[in-house]
Amino acid sequence: MAPEDARAPQTSPSPSPDLGGVPGEVPDLGGGLPEFGSGVSGGLYHERQRLELCALHALNNLLQRPWLSKAAADSICQRPPRLSPNSRPNPHRSPLGTGNYDINVVMAALGTLGLAAIWWDKRRPLEHLALPRVLGLLLNVPSRVTLGTLSLPLCRPHWLGVRQIRDVFYNLDSKLRSPEVIGDETQLSS
Repeated sequence: MAPEDARAPQTSPSPSPDLGGVPGEVPDLGGGLPEFGSGVSGGLYHERQRLELCALHALNNLLQRPWLSKAAADSICQRPPRLSPNSRPNPHRSPLGTGNYDINVVMAALGTLGLAAIWWDKRRPLEHLALPRVLGLLLNVPSRVTLGTLSLPLCRPHWLGVRQIRDVFYNLDSKLRSPEVIGDETQLSS
């Protein structure tokens, strides 16, 4: 995720209340990147996996605050001028109402904050990415399906976030009990 315009003003507007946003001005970190919670006081913000809400958890974990709600993500899918008003079933989420949001929902939500998802092919070297201008990495990876302690021979897509806070990168995957330290940029790219 990167700012759509590197010449952003010194403060960003508050997140849209219709997206379950937390009101208030967001101070600038410099370089046009707004600070979306840094875990400075009280540790890192980390939501745990619930239902199929990994996209929602990944965004909130990257932003380091409870910003996007399930109701807000569902709203992006349904109401005009959103993605697919009046579509049954809605192609951007699970027909069971459990989440499983696609990239279109993620991108629409990020757009309300002036952020954009930049597609990155994992075959390209990470060194080609301007990490100081990136808020975080949002990954869609295959993940094993489990029922309790039983692991099934199936994989489903799963969203997770990686973010640098101070000089350390963290894996903020909602399936983890707590964030895991990755290390510096060298460890991130290895």
